[in-house]
Amino acid sequence: MSRLKRSPYPPLEVHLLREGIPESIHQVEVTVADDKGRTLCAAGNPETVAFTRSALKPFQALAVTSTGVLERFDLSDQDLAIMCASHKGTIEQARQVFNILWKADIDPNALKCPIPEGKDSPLQHNCSGKHAGMLAACQQRNWSLENYFHRSNPVQGLILKKISELLAMPPDELMAARDDCGVPTYALPLSQIATLYAKLACGSSIDLERILRAMTHNPQLIAGEGAFDTEFMTLTEGALVSKSGAEGVQCIGNISQDMGLAIKVLDGARRAKYAAAIHVCKQMGWISPDVADKLGDKFLRIDEYRRLEVAGECTFV
Repeated sequence: MSRLKRSPYPPLEVHLLREGIPESIHQVEVTVADDKGRTLCAAGNPETVAFTRSALKPFQALAVTSTGVLERFDLSDQDLAIMCASHKGTIEQARQVFNILWKADIDPNALKCPIPEGKDSPLQHNCSGKHAGMLAACQQRNWSLENYFHRSNPVQGLILKKISELLAMPPDELMAARDDCGVPTYALPLSQIATLYAKLACGSSIDLERILRAMTHNPQLIAGEGAFDTEFMTLTEGALVSKSGAEGVQCIGNISQDMGLAIKVLDGARRAKYAAAIHVCKQMGWISPDVADKLGDKFLRIDEYRRLEVAGECTFV
C-alpha cells in the first residue's frame, strides 16, 4: 500500500480504550464513491492504494455468472454465495463448496488452496468457494484445471478483463500479486474499490445483480455466525452488502443509493475496520442507531475492560 499524494481529509482514528484510558490508536482511510466513479466522501486519501484481498471475491465470481457456468452445472444462489465467501469452514459451508465440485464433476483434490491448520481438507479453507468457482469455469470452458490459480490461466485473464471493464481501464494497468490462497489479487486506489462496490450494489449488470442477490440472501454463507459480514447483512436485512478482506480491508455497498464504501486500516488491524465501518455507516445514515448499537455490542466491546472508539468523520468532497 502506498500514498500517492497528501490528502486534505484527515483519516479516522480508532482508539482502543482500557477502562476508558487510551492504549492504542489505529489510523483508517475511508472512501465513498458512486457507480459513476465519483468520490463523494473521504477520510484520508481516496488515492491510497490497497490490495483488495478477499473483498475482490464478488468480482472474481464474474467468471461464473458471465460464462453460463451456473446454468451448465445447475448451480444455486447458495453455490454462488459460497464463491464470494471468506467462510469458517463449517460443515455446512464445506458441503456447499463440495456441491459445486460434485455438480461440475471435479475431484476435490483439484483444489489448490491450503488445508487450514487444525482442519482436514482444503474444502474447509476460507477461500475454497472462490477456488471451486474458478475450477467450475475452467471445466465449462475446457481450460486447464491444473493451473487455474496461475495468472496465465484463461480464467484469471477473464477475471482481470471483467474488473478492468468495470473500472474502464486497460487490464495491463492493474497491479497484481498472489493472495495467501495462491490466486491473483489486485492493488487499487480506495476510490476504485469503492466504485466496484457501488457497481455491485446497483446491480450494474445481470451478472453482478445475481452475485449481489446471492450474497444478501445468504449472509450465513459469506462469513459465518458471529462474523462481521454475516451479522451486518443480517441486521440490515439485505439493504447493504458487506465483504471483508485481510489486512484491514472492509467494503460495503448501499443498494438503494448505488454507493460503495472502501475502508483500509493502515496497520492492517481487523478490529479497527469493523469499528470504522459501523461509525461511517451510522454517519452516512446507512444504518439506524439501533443497528449501530447492536453491532457495537458485538464489535466495539472487546471484553469487560476494553472497547473501541472512533474519532473523526468522513468529509463530503
